[in-house]
Amino acid sequence: MASSRPLGGLPADPYKSAMRQKSSRQARAARAEAIFERLAAVNPEPKGAQATDAGVNKATRGLFAIADTPQKMAALGVERLTERIRTIGLYRAKARNVIALSQAIIERHAGQTPRNREALEALPGVGRKTANVVLNNAFGESTLAVDTHVFRVANRLAIAPGKTPREVEDELLRVIPQRFLRHAHHWLILHGRYVCKARKPLCGACVLVDLCPFEPKTLAA
Repeated sequence: MASSRPLGGLPADPYKSAMRQKSSRQARAARAEAIFERLAAVNPEPKGAQATDAGVNKATRGLFAIADTPQKMAALGVERLTERIRTIGLYRAKARNVIALSQAIIERHAGQTPRNREALEALPGVGRKTANVVLNNAFGESTLAVDTHVFRVANRLAIAPGKTPREVEDELLRVIPQRFLRHAHHWLILHGRYVCKARKPLCGACVLVDLCPFEPKTLAA
């Protein structure tokens, strides 16, 4: 018969374990509130972060000038779209998905982008992260798109520790106060992109340095 005792040899105590988890989440929620208070004070209306890939920006700037609706995009066709986005990684697959997605929006949704997560994720090439971006940016919903920046910052700040983007997203939704949710992932993306960088975070220039448990810190501004 399998033992219910943990490796340490003491009997498991579900109540104490639950209380520790509750206390830990309460602590993370308190830290999250302080963190977003500061981020909001520095940048009250964060804008959607533009891609850092120059190739993406170059391609989309010209593309959206001639194809800013699903109908216009579908009319380009895969070959013409492929030529216009060659500076983007995996451009062939993305061109196929964008044309298929545009056609699906026309056929299934009368040419209007759906405001429903299930409908968005049913579109070609659209996953949870993209659906969250659309729901947040286009429709103003309090969703969180967990990209590499959000994933890194949430774990470093220890407000939403997780091993997968979904784990981090779910925990962020639990600990971030409702009044900050609308802009939360924009603040985290911008912070991760320009301050809390992957290889060498600019801890000396960070407004959150005293709230952050991440070690080792790089305190040279």
